[in-house]
Amino acid sequence: MSPLRIKQDHNRFREIVRGKIKENLRKYVQKGEMLGKKGKDVISIPVPSIDIPHFQFGSRKKGGVGQGPGEPGDSLGKEQQEGEGTGKAGEGEGQHTLEVDLSLDELAEILGEELALPRIETRGRKNLTTPKVKYSGVHTTGPESLRHFKRTYKQALKRSIANGTYNPENPLVVPTREDKRYRTWRLDPQPQSNAVVIYMMDVSGSMGDEQKEIVRIESFWIDTWLRANYKGLETRYIIHDAVAREVDRETFFHTRESGGTMISSAYKLCKEMMDKDYDSGSWNIYPFHFSDGDNWSADDTRACISLLRDQIVPKANQFAYGQVESPYGSGQFIKDLRESFGKTETVALSEIANKDAIYQSIKDFLGKGK
Repeated sequence: MSPLRIKQDHNRFREIVRGKIKENLRKYVQKGEMLGKKGKDVISIPVPSIDIPHFQFGSRKKGGVGQGPGEPGDSLGKEQQEGEGTGKAGEGEGQHTLEVDLSLDELAEILGEELALPRIETRGRKNLTTPKVKYSGVHTTGPESLRHFKRTYKQALKRSIANGTYNPENPLVVPTREDKRYRTWRLDPQPQSNAVVIYMMDVSGSMGDEQKEIVRIESFWIDTWLRANYKGLETRYIIHDAVAREVDRETFFHTRESGGTMISSAYKLCKEMMDKDYDSGSWNIYPFHFSDGDNWSADDTRACISLLRDQIVPKANQFAYGQVESPYGSGQFIKDLRESFGKTETVALSEIANKDAIYQSIKDFLGKGK
């Protein structure tokens, strides 16, 4: 089989797999175990079994098409009648689903298509640069790996013609050391759009393992989409009950505290982080906060709204609050936020009742393209 035919078949198979993933995307979004199959640049996706068409031959004794007696509708191969099974019960496992490796960029593209997510309008880029190699000229010295073959040959040809050694009947040109030319390069600073996601989560006793699993799954899809839109993405993690502190990712998703909840403690730490490390003129800033909506007091809620309105929202691309339903939380906080920021374009609010609601919540957070 020709390489071109193999490539065409491979591309067609990839399109079939892509279609299966899109068809079952809502189911994949809910599954936390899929996150355990994530590598550095790819993730393994279980897809329903894909049957590839193939020929099945019957017994040679039965003849072929058009041979021997028969009537329309007769079986072409050996047919086993119902109830005539002769095999023994097996001990092996049944047929498994197929796992395919998909790049995170491909996964993000599928997510964007299915949820109709607009591409993000980056805002922080004016001061942040990354060096890019740019070949700017030719020089007489340099490493052999950068030797410019065409310019070297032309120089050798001109020398041969000038000194009379060039023979058109035998046009052999051998470059000397003086003929060699090399590419020169310089580092050209290029604007680079970078982003930081600051995750905040209530870890008081009312936020159980199920609620943290919802946050863990949703943060994976948020990260996947944002990485597809930015060359660089940093993540920071803040947990809080009555006080807030910065932690690593592992601690963020597995810490369980008890006691009261003061949401303002997380917002104050987020503001300090933004002021110290992330200038809004250079960075695209995305604070995400997850809680069950049970705050310590009305006074603390007013402090939260003041911090958001005056300090966090004006500097962020978008502030997002996800309220994870808990049997112990009052759920009041999202109502207070809606009252204060319901018409603010750069504030996204979402209620997440269970894993089934993650799909819509991702669209609530990312559907504005901010």
